[in-house]
Amino acid sequence: MKQTEEISKFDGGLTLVAYKHLSTGSTISTMEQSKTYIIPLQQHIGVISQPLVKPGDRVLKGQMLAKPGNMISAAIHSPISGVVTDIKEHDVPHISGLPDQCIFIDNDFKDEWIERKPLADNYNQSTSSSLRKIIRDAGIVGLGGAAFPSSVKQTEMNIKTLILNGVECEPYITCDDVLMRERAEEILSGADIIGHIIKARQCIIAIEDNKPEAIKAIQTAIEKDSTGFFKVQVIPTIYPSGGEKQLIKIITGKEVPKSRYPAELGVLCHNVATAYAIYRAIYFAEPLISRITTVTGHGVAQPQNIEVLIGTPMSSCIKHCGGYTDDSDELIMGGPMMGFSLNSDNIPIIKATNCLLVTAKAKNTQKQKHLPCIRCGKCVEVCPVRLLPQQLYWYASSKNIERLIEHHLFDCIECGCCAYVCPSDIPLVQYYRFAKTTIWQQERERKASDIARQRHEFHQHRLEEQKREREERLRKKREMLKNKSNEKTSDDKTSKQAAIAEAVARAQAKKAEHNKKKETENKTD
Repeated sequence: MKQTEEISKFDGGLTLVAYKHLSTGSTISTMEQSKTYIIPLQQHIGVISQPLVKPGDRVLKGQMLAKPGNMISAAIHSPISGVVTDIKEHDVPHISGLPDQCIFIDNDFKDEWIERKPLADNYNQSTSSSLRKIIRDAGIVGLGGAAFPSSVKQTEMNIKTLILNGVECEPYITCDDVLMRERAEEILSGADIIGHIIKARQCIIAIEDNKPEAIKAIQTAIEKDSTGFFKVQVIPTIYPSGGEKQLIKIITGKEVPKSRYPAELGVLCHNVATAYAIYRAIYFAEPLISRITTVTGHGVAQPQNIEVLIGTPMSSCIKHCGGYTDDSDELIMGGPMMGFSLNSDNIPIIKATNCLLVTAKAKNTQKQKHLPCIRCGKCVEVCPVRLLPQQLYWYASSKNIERLIEHHLFDCIECGCCAYVCPSDIPLVQYYRFAKTTIWQQERERKASDIARQRHEFHQHRLEEQKREREERLRKKREMLKNKSNEKTSDDKTSKQAAIAEAVARAQAKKAEHNKKKETENKTD
């Protein structure tokens, strides 16, 4: 095992029983295709994708079914060739348990691809923007679980170090482990593409010390590379060292400030599976239509890692792995710490499905309400982001929104360390999630209220403006009529005076003529 340099530690954390051996005893197996595929339009952080197809359309494998809805969004593609049968709401794997819009495709089993034009090794001659566009159009998102659109992260500038995250700190999950074991060279090729895009100076592949086979495979692949761009960093197996900010602290010794981004430290993190997907997109023009998923737990007959097409029903994945055991209990997407329970297995595999965990029924099935908090402080000791979980619990249970925000609720990464060590079995993360959802809902309502208020104020302003304009028109009209009336009165008065003057003038003229005539008559006499 090789380490490049001294490493740092993050606050808190736990050492957990891994249960990795359950699913690493065999190589990656490929799932056989299903008859029907269910493709959710929302498989990523950001705006929902916009459909490009309609029921009745025939689609090809790799064809774009929905385009990104915004800058922070992702394209969705068909994993098979077939016919679109419906676009409607269906149950999807989401912590809310709510349904969402999905595209239904019936498989024709012809496996006909769209026309593809891969770049392969010629990507070095392409610009960063053109490669980002390919990655965006390929619908690639972070495959470590966050599902943030990858091309958006790659727009950051002044990146010196690319960290490839091969840390699977949560128990049971091994999809990245086996991917590194079996496809190390392809992962490095994907990392090289990312490095070309962001102009990184070095790439550090971080792997936990409980993955010796993956470390060896990556190191062997690096030895074939003469550029010196790649380095392996082995880190201790401590949960949650796979968190982005925690991993950056371990590797660089620097902390990403609150509400800031790793790029400000000159660092960019990508998951190893994301790098592999980027390799497939550039070398084979293959969009993200499949992923490696761990199907494991004591409640499934043959735990293993499978390469599965996006949209495959989870029930088919369980069947491929030997089905449920007699004592199977709960189906969880993700690991036991940050995963969430699913109500049914009649829902599809999505881009974020890194693990399907099937638990077995515990011997003591009696469940009781959690005990009161005893203020032991254990939750504070293990919190990796230095929060006060106990205080957050009190404020969340009392719905004190202002105090929750003051105590940085949204810095919580929901790792579950606090709940794991709580002697009172308080489901702390559930309280935090509920509080976050409540705040988000209130914020949406406030924005909606602000918009309604602004519209009302604008409407009132428009009415007042119309009233002022109408009054102004009436005032001008009245002034005009008044002026006309005054002009008429003045004209009438002038006319009368003129008529009188004319009459006087005529009378005087007539009188003068009479006097003249009379004088003439007198002279004659």
